[in-house]
Amino acid sequence: MVERPPLSAKIIFAIGQLGWSLASFGGLNLLIYFYMPPEDGKTDFPDYIFQGNILLGATIIGLIAFGGRIFDAFTDPFIANLSDKTTSKFGKRKRFLAVGAIPFALFSVLVFYPIGGADTMLNTAWLVLMCVLFFFFFTVYVVPYNALIGELGHHPKDRMLISTLISVAFALGFVLGGMAYAMQEYFEGTGMASAPAFQTSVAILAVIALVCMLVPVFFLDENRYCKQTNSAIGFAESGRIVWQNTNFRYFVFSDLTYWVSVTIIQTGVIYYTTILLGLGKDKASWFGLGAFALSFLLYIPINFAVARVGKKKLINLGFLLFATTFLLTFFLGNLPLPPIAQLIMVIIFAAFPLAIFGIIPTAIIADEVNLQTDENGDSQAAMYFGFRTFMMKLGVSLALLIFPTLLNFGKSVDNDWGVRLTAIAAFAFCLLGWFLFRNYKEVVVNG
Repeated sequence: MVERPPLSAKIIFAIGQLGWSLASFGGLNLLIYFYMPPEDGKTDFPDYIFQGNILLGATIIGLIAFGGRIFDAFTDPFIANLSDKTTSKFGKRKRFLAVGAIPFALFSVLVFYPIGGADTMLNTAWLVLMCVLFFFFFTVYVVPYNALIGELGHHPKDRMLISTLISVAFALGFVLGGMAYAMQEYFEGTGMASAPAFQTSVAILAVIALVCMLVPVFFLDENRYCKQTNSAIGFAESGRIVWQNTNFRYFVFSDLTYWVSVTIIQTGVIYYTTILLGLGKDKASWFGLGAFALSFLLYIPINFAVARVGKKKLINLGFLLFATTFLLTFFLGNLPLPPIAQLIMVIIFAAFPLAIFGIIPTAIIADEVNLQTDENGDSQAAMYFGFRTFMMKLGVSLALLIFPTLLNFGKSVDNDWGVRLTAIAAFAFCLLGWFLFRNYKEVVVNG
């Protein structure tokens, strides 16, 4: 009989989320900053790759990020199915976590260490290789990890608590990742040049991420606390079963729009603070710290709200509030308020939707997984989360394609139009997500 996990096991599991959130932050949110920095007169990174448009207005950094999703289209569901079919005394999911943690952390650093000096062609080839390896080991760790959410949370009340804990952990990872800007400024103050100061910051954060990712590998008793079935279904059939779930499709497509929007704000915060508000880059760290610290205060009220009004209504509210945040971002620097006050206002507006999307989506997927398992007795937990991970990375990649393309319309203090256009793009994707999620039918859970 599988036991319900105690709080200690849930916390051990959530520490792994903090680790992969932090490890992924650089590759998902700092690439454009490093390879296409804001023209604020304060950041002095060399031009490691070509900066201009090369294809239909797209940039090299955008095409690299987006092109990698062709690779992920195969690796995400493949790793998911392989994880679902694996048997191991060590733990069918922990086995993948153990394999993926070290290279994931390593390549999260190497994407920021070009080897060609001023040779932009060599740097581009190196960046392509590093990004492919980064996203591959991202998948190896994250897809099996996410499958544990539903398996560890085999009771509805456990699922909501686990979703809340990993949301807190994800947010802490984001906050720590955002400290790279402040750490860079600190190291610059010791006499280091901008590039090595930034690279040193990223490397320190990667070590912290690795330690956290290994915590569930060594200390979570998967066989004792996780309700699992060993699927014999092949790769293609497993993918077909999950994709035929129309309700789930509405969720993942709306989730894609969320990841486009949130990646734009995460990538753009350094541009919004330095270009639109004229503040120092250390203030970009304030956004993550402030928005997520405030969202923590909302986690308990949101858990109560889920029980009262359901997950669907809160997600739809989250999309609308996020859209309002981006509309406000568009006008930053032109509002009759001091720059710091404008930054604080955006932080306040962003906190509530960040809390909603931090907690509820993982609980929604876990509901779908447990419903499917109860109906046919065969779990495709990793495949469900594999599709979600693929859509997440596709959303991130779309954002990384769109963001630098729009920046070419202006990313300087004298011409900030491109920076403002990124906020409008995120606003539009939020509205699309709201429209799509209206079709989702919430799963009724008992317990």
